[in-house]
Amino acid sequence: MEEVMEEIKPLIRVAALSGSIRKHSFSTGLLRAAIDLSKESVRGMEVEYVDISLLPLLNTDLEIDGTYPPVVEAFRQKILEADCILFSCPEYNYSVSAPLKNALDWASRAPNVWATKPAAVISTGGDCGGGRSQYHLRQIGVFLDLHFINKPEFTLNAFQPPQKFDEEGNLVDEVAKERLKRVLVSLQAFTLRLQGK
Repeated sequence: MEEVMEEIKPLIRVAALSGSIRKHSFSTGLLRAAIDLSKESVRGMEVEYVDISLLPLLNTDLEIDGTYPPVVEAFRQKILEADCILFSCPEYNYSVSAPLKNALDWASRAPNVWATKPAAVISTGGDCGGGRSQYHLRQIGVFLDLHFINKPEFTLNAFQPPQKFDEEGNLVDEVAKERLKRVLVSLQAFTLRLQGK
């Protein structure tokens, strides 16, 4: 009797950034769910939450002799070491949030550590679930040389029944979790393809 061997995929390291720094943020809740999914059902993928809340506002006066403040250097190193990026992008005034834009700008300073990274974007909120912010992030990504997956798209209306999040901001909707899993699988496949694996 022949044993069927499951294909072992190389480990993909994902830097996960939330554009919301609020304690019980739904955007960050999506990333916690992605981390859990990567451990439970998406083999070969390690998702690490990268906190952007401590980054100072972009100010080139803080760049001294080609170096950045330690917190910025540490953040840039996390992005550099990642194989790909997962953005959870809340919508503020039809665009990306100020904390996320600040993080994008710091990591784009020379040398641009976003360059050539595969990426995916997810969002949640009211009305269209943050979709408009995704389009702005994708536009920014063109200049940063980020390569976004196109499908599947993930937007989630957080306030439409059934309940999507609990009081702590954790994703509880099983249908949304399955949709999120498909995003992770797509990001994994795209990353491996760009790496030639």
